[in-house]
Amino acid sequence: MYREVIQDSLDYIEDNIKCEISARELSERAGFSLFHYYRLFQMTVGMPVMQYILRRRLLNAIYEISCGNKMIDAALLYGFETHAGFYKAFVREFGCTPTQYLKRYKVKKPYRINVFKEEHIMVTHKKATQILKNWGLENEKLSDIYYDGSGNRNENAFYVGTDYVLKFSPHLGKLKSHITISKALENVGLFAATPVETLDGKEYIAEGELYFCLTKRLEGQQIKTTDMYEDDFVEKARFVGEVIGQLSNALAGLELLVKDTNIYESVVNLAIPKLKGKLDISEDVFLEYTENFGKLIQTLPKQVIHRDPNLGNIIVGNNRWGFIDFELCERNVRIFDPCYAATAILSESFEAGNETKLWKWLQIYKNIIYGYDTVVKLTEEEKEAIPYVVLSNQLLALAWFDGKEKYQELYKTNKMMTEWLVSVFNELRDNCTD
Repeated sequence: MYREVIQDSLDYIEDNIKCEISARELSERAGFSLFHYYRLFQMTVGMPVMQYILRRRLLNAIYEISCGNKMIDAALLYGFETHAGFYKAFVREFGCTPTQYLKRYKVKKPYRINVFKEEHIMVTHKKATQILKNWGLENEKLSDIYYDGSGNRNENAFYVGTDYVLKFSPHLGKLKSHITISKALENVGLFAATPVETLDGKEYIAEGELYFCLTKRLEGQQIKTTDMYEDDFVEKARFVGEVIGQLSNALAGLELLVKDTNIYESVVNLAIPKLKGKLDISEDVFLEYTENFGKLIQTLPKQVIHRDPNLGNIIVGNNRWGFIDFELCERNVRIFDPCYAATAILSESFEAGNETKLWKWLQIYKNIIYGYDTVVKLTEEEKEAIPYVVLSNQLLALAWFDGKEKYQELYKTNKMMTEWLVSVFNELRDNCTD
């Protein structure tokens, strides 16, 4: 019941974001004492109610500025009396000036938060600084993490100084998975973000409903999606395939307790029923998928996979490479990871009608698979199944994005992308078998 109460508050805040709103007003609407309401709101959202309101106003204001409005006009519109007041509040909240924020971050219209449809974590710099006392690092500078490829901000981690990353999650199992796998990979000589123990010897700590872990920051750079389309795109694509293949071989040797996923059943039982009628795709495509991939799925090797090997999770530097973020690891068909890497590149760069770029992506896809094959040696059944796994990834992503306001831009892009992939399905097949 308390989630319904807090959701009502969140909706009320959004509807009245340009007006004065007090915590007492919200607590009275909710029918709770002010003290009890404060506790419920912070437990559900992750930050105090008045700080949440301030943050929403700042996010709305910076969006207005990104659309071309003057800073002072946006500040006044969202309740700030002066330019200086807005500026100081912004720097305190985000750790950078509005101008710096606009350069670093891909600013989008703030979406309405729905505590029933999505996991939402809010950890402020102030809260993170308090947590860092467990490692004796409370005096280190905190900074946000941005993905080089998309410009989006990582909402589940901060850089701590120059040497560490503070990760947080409401899922202890996922955090433990990351810790276990990163340590195991480091033990076999691979580059991994292993945990740093607290002052009293713990690998993670619990605070409220969240779990925090400090890891080493890997030295190097993320591979940028834009770089993949440059002149040496074939070599870069093969390198991505090769390093995913090496990771795949390392993960295959680990005995880990992870979720066992059947990608075929997930698509047939969940994604297709949810997406029927929403895609410009013939019913025959789904029938062919169900029949042919249904036969192949039983023949495909399964093992522990990364599950999210997008370019932002690959770090390259000093003649070494490594992966970060193993929280989503599961047992699945091993070809999932190279297929996911290829579609993640397309998702970040898709331009409908740009035939030159789409042709280049087909070569990138082909060479990621080629590079992977040089390391793991694909079976004939895997080569035949790869286009179906690519389509599976897209259908599952669409079904997950569907109905979530936060991801509507991604849903629209991936919808067009999925329809295009179906239109070139034979080329996807040929590129894996020639």
